[in-house]
Amino acid sequence: MRKAFICPSKYVQGEDELRNLGYFVKEFGKSALLIAHKDDVARVKEKLDYTAEKFNITFVESEFCGECSRIEVERLQKVAKEQGCACTIGLGGGKAIDTAKCVAQGDNLIIVPTIAATDAPTSHSAVLYTPDGAFDDYAYFKQNPSVVLIDTTVIAKAPTRFLVSGMGDALSTYFEARATTKSYSNVNAGLPCGFREGVCGESKSTNAALALATLCYETLLTDGYKAKVASDNNAVTPALENIIETNILLSGLGFESGGLAAAHAIHNGLTALEGTHKYFHGEKVAFGTIAQLVLENAPEEELYEVMDFCLEVGLPICLSDIGVDSISEEELIDVANKSCIAEESIHSMPFPITTEAVAAAIITADTIGKAYKNR
Repeated sequence: MRKAFICPSKYVQGEDELRNLGYFVKEFGKSALLIAHKDDVARVKEKLDYTAEKFNITFVESEFCGECSRIEVERLQKVAKEQGCACTIGLGGGKAIDTAKCVAQGDNLIIVPTIAATDAPTSHSAVLYTPDGAFDDYAYFKQNPSVVLIDTTVIAKAPTRFLVSGMGDALSTYFEARATTKSYSNVNAGLPCGFREGVCGESKSTNAALALATLCYETLLTDGYKAKVASDNNAVTPALENIIETNILLSGLGFESGGLAAAHAIHNGLTALEGTHKYFHGEKVAFGTIAQLVLENAPEEELYEVMDFCLEVGLPICLSDIGVDSISEEELIDVANKSCIAEESIHSMPFPITTEAVAAAIITADTIGKAYKNR
């Protein structure tokens, strides 16, 4: 049996760590293409100026448009070539990070998240959109980022909702990895290169990936609420540090080398409902996790443990929590159908999947969640 585990070359996390960014740039050369929204640059300008002077390196401003599109990627690749940039930095949220991945094509890439809202920073994949923001395609690269650099003081000052959303994304990691392991499904740890130049090779999860996914869940339960309170106060505490690591590193390695299953597929199906559009990825994944537990008939105590955690930190446990106050039978079937398309991760569950079963799980999870909130 072929197994695979992939990860960034370096993961560094600490207070004011952005001041050391130049050290990592110097591993590649004297200049870096900085892909970041102007507001994110403004938030950390003092630290960028400090590290540029300390390590005698240059940041080439990219005037990033804010969208990870093929046109923007091509433009930025041209800028990097013309300016002789030795590496690429993606600083900010998901769009800047994904654009940097596409520009770098797996080489000399430094990722600097300014929020801990998802587990994408450590991965070797990105999502492409059209210039007007519609989904285009997935991109996979030959390797994960060279460096993932986390400044915990920056993340502590970001709105707490981002951190909580990251916990929602991380919440699914263990349950999806567990399902994928039971079904011997393939994981997203192959090494194709470029925009859909191949699909990830067939490989199964490792014991290491499942162990990291398990630790991810355990840390959420132990430190999630304390980290939320710290974030509310813009304070870096051990609990916040642990949850930043959980949201980004443990969940990132856990999902990519451990596998996705029903929770993320149901999230994708839920995006068909307009009411969900103003909610973050991790918020919808949290409800998707509850629906997955219903789908697999998980023990009541496990289901209640997950819902207790969600209520404690402020994550959704029913459809109204993600903007869906009512859902018709037709809408429910549409969500279930989109969750069950052939290429979706829901087929990594260790039993046959039907649209009817998924629709039943979603509406049952919603009913249980509503009742649990009002108990």
